Amino acid sequence: MSPWIAEVARALDARPPVERASEAEAHAAVALVLDGQGELLFIERAQRAGDPWSGHVAFPGGRREPSDRDLLHTAMRETEEEVGLSLGAARLLGALDDLPALGPRRAGRSLVIRPYVFALIERPQLRPNVEVAGVRWWPLQRLVAHEGRGHRPWVWGGQPITLPTVDLGGAELWGLSLQMVDGLLERMGRPPPTVPLRPST
Repeated sequence: MSPWIAEVARALDARPPVERASEAEAHAAVALVLDGQGELLFIERAQRAGDPWSGHVAFPGGRREPSDRDLLHTAMRETEEEVGLSLGAARLLGALDDLPALGPRRAGRSLVIRPYVFALIERPQLRPNVEVAGVRWWPLQRLVAHEGRGHRPWVWGGQPITLPTVDLGGAELWGLSLQMVDGLLERMGRPPPTVPLRPST
């Protein structure tokens, strides 16, 4: 078992996650899955009309359904639906802080996402569904070392800004999913370089 898994477990045990429980908000959950070699599972979302995160590098997950017992169940159900991975036998290492999703609202409600972190002994065979264009495993060690850090232009509120990114071997990690990765690194005491939002040049 990778020593990275033990380090992540200790970091998440050190304090409880910050949760935002509000009936006024919609909720979603994602799964950050580490394999036995300490590599993290990412998906590339398929190009879909109406999906604000279409084509993005992300973690498996989605919105909570009325039939879900809780957000943990949401993360596990969505992971099995999207990539064919059952997390029933995986080790739950803990959860990261809830994150608000900035973007389009559904029925006037903002969306809050809870990231759960799991560990597997062996890397399974994955079966992506139509919502997933591809999957990739990426070493946590390279994320901890801040490899591939860069920037990209974006427009927020009509203003051009620059956002941090990470190159995952040709795939660009940014936005909410990078916030989750950086949240994990901060919990591990290995914070990423500080890159404030700033006007693009």
